[in-house]
Amino acid sequence: MQNNRIFDLIVIGGGPSGMMCAGRAASAQSSGVPRRRVLLIEKNKELGKKLSLTGGGRCNITNAEFDNRAFLANFPEAKEFLFSPFSKFSVQDTFDFFEKRGLPLVIEARKRAFPKTQKASDVTEVMAKYIKERNVEIKLGTKVTALKKDGDGNFVIETKAGESFVGRKVALASGIGGEGTAILEALGHTVKEPNPNLVPLTTGAKWVHELSGISLSFMTIRFRQNNKNVLKKTGKILFTHFGVSGPLILNSSFEVKKLLDKGAVTASIDMFPDTEENELDKRVVKLFDKNKNKILKNILPEMMDKAVAEQILSLPDIALAERPANAVTKDERKALVKKMKDLTFTVTGTLGFEKALIADGGVALTEVNFMNMSSKIVPNLYLLGDVLDINRPSGGFSLQLCWTTGWVAGDDARK
Repeated sequence: MQNNRIFDLIVIGGGPSGMMCAGRAASAQSSGVPRRRVLLIEKNKELGKKLSLTGGGRCNITNAEFDNRAFLANFPEAKEFLFSPFSKFSVQDTFDFFEKRGLPLVIEARKRAFPKTQKASDVTEVMAKYIKERNVEIKLGTKVTALKKDGDGNFVIETKAGESFVGRKVALASGIGGEGTAILEALGHTVKEPNPNLVPLTTGAKWVHELSGISLSFMTIRFRQNNKNVLKKTGKILFTHFGVSGPLILNSSFEVKKLLDKGAVTASIDMFPDTEENELDKRVVKLFDKNKNKILKNILPEMMDKAVAEQILSLPDIALAERPANAVTKDERKALVKKMKDLTFTVTGTLGFEKALIADGGVALTEVNFMNMSSKIVPNLYLLGDVLDINRPSGGFSLQLCWTTGWVAGDDARK
């Protein structure tokens, strides 16, 4: 292999951590040392494919908790490892990074930060420009099949297309699962079997599918197993053609998946979590008295989303959609109120890796030097983002982990 085909750093994975790492590694140095020669390899035909879809297409770029200790409290099992990298690239640094590049951020509920343009694609464009301006070479649609060391201590990367590339250093930012797991295990790393995390849930309930595209804020959902409530969350729910998603569901999915491993799980949505059942019944009575001769499907939307109201009224055990208010019995009204507080469906599973925002599992944290995100087992190998066995909630925490680990590794490779 000729020297002009040897890269100083090869980054595997063109997601947020990979692009940040590649761009930082290829940045000019004040000492006058030539820029590092960096190659980024991405299996998809575009950079940041998942990044452009995050946050419902808006990209929850970080969480605006500027105190490192408070921020890292959201990583209870990993926070002690993360203090070092976050001291080098924090949430404030993320704000500065994007705003310096013409993409101001706005802070919304629960300190979630989004680009002011509300477009995830703008985040991807900033990162793509960042690496291209630094002359990072990019190979798209290229799947890595093997990562080995040669006799000179360099890495040799082989691809499905039969190509090979040589790098003095490698950053693995491809996430976990599939070839990523196989490569890491072949190099001697301990890899915890990954499970989809922050992933939508599926159900066979037809009424849920009929509400596809409808989102509801401030709902409470309870997950039951063996007729016992075992998990309760409040937040936003999005109905889809396959089941349910949205922040409330994503933040419940990790625990729900563990419950599913033990048996059947039923979900119950409380449409009025801040109203007791007897008080809700009084509101319904008042609504019925005001609209005695009108049919229910035309008046219940005064209290809730029209499409949801119609689905509830059409359920076999309710069947009141075409009934006038003055023809509803007390027992039927009570059953309707109860349904509004306890709208149930059976959870059949999750959408799996392809639709998961992140997966738990990955490289054991004790095998990583968090001072520079390098492997303690394989010299000159960096481990970034979702490659690491770090569980975290939604709300910008996952992407911030990517920005931080990518920048710290890239800065080390640059020196």
